[in-house]
Amino acid sequence: MFISFRRNVWLVMANTYTQLHIQFVFAVKYRKALIAKDWQDKLHQYITGIIQANNHKMLCINSMPDHIHIFIGMRPTQSISSLVQNVKTETSKWIKEQKLSPDFSWQEGYGAFSYSRSHVPNVIRYIQNQEQHHKKETFLEEYQKLLKAFEIEFDYQYIFKEPIL
Repeated sequence: MFISFRRNVWLVMANTYTQLHIQFVFAVKYRKALIAKDWQDKLHQYITGIIQANNHKMLCINSMPDHIHIFIGMRPTQSISSLVQNVKTETSKWIKEQKLSPDFSWQEGYGAFSYSRSHVPNVIRYIQNQEQHHKKETFLEEYQKLLKAFEIEFDYQYIFKEPIL
């Protein structure tokens, strides 16, 4: 709550107003194709529950076998890193408990990209059309394109962890 004093009158700001639209993108460890079609929808529902339990609003979610896109209306009560860590930790445990993929884990790191209100419909369409989109370009190409579009400097060798051979 924000309180200030002006001309012998206390002004109280009881609410915080924000409009934060964030797209998260992260990969399965080593970009393995472990997210199977037969349990993909259950994973999306589980993640939606985590997002809502943290008082954020799910706008769109979709995944490919090797990565996921999550687009939310985010409240400023939680850090981005805390939310992503929560989603990754809880979904990894859930996937293993459900015996969907015993060696499943998420890659370290993530992308988080913010959008204005006017971009929301286009981002939702983009996420919904992941399957068609990836017929033309790989996840690595897509991710690099996002980083470049948002003018985020990156070193190619640190984008994704490669398996140790």
